[in-house]
Amino acid sequence: MAHPYHHSLSSSKKFGGTPEDYQAIHDWFDDTKSHYAFQNHRALKHHSLGCYWCEEKFGKTITISTGKEIPVRLIAEQHVMEDLGFIPTVKDWFENLNTPKWAMRGRKI
Repeated sequence: MAHPYHHSLSSSKKFGGTPEDYQAIHDWFDDTKSHYAFQNHRALKHHSLGCYWCEEKFGKTITISTGKEIPVRLIAEQHVMEDLGFIPTVKDWFENLNTPKWAMRGRKI
């Protein structure tokens, strides 16, 4: 999916309510695009730990406009699955990112 709004539409179809009920969660997942407008921005939140962070930020559930409570983890997992097709771990991301030389240099103290 290309835009958080499309994830929100998908959530409203899956869980009920309106896209606006879900927009803040999907915006949070993709706000890293503002710093790195490339697909690798997903390495920062699109993983199992990111789903846990999402719960920490928004709570275990949200109450949508119909009054129904929806588990935040399900919404988070839906977002990651729609973007990647599975839910990777942080380790999955790190194993596939190159470490630049500057990150391996120490500094004498």
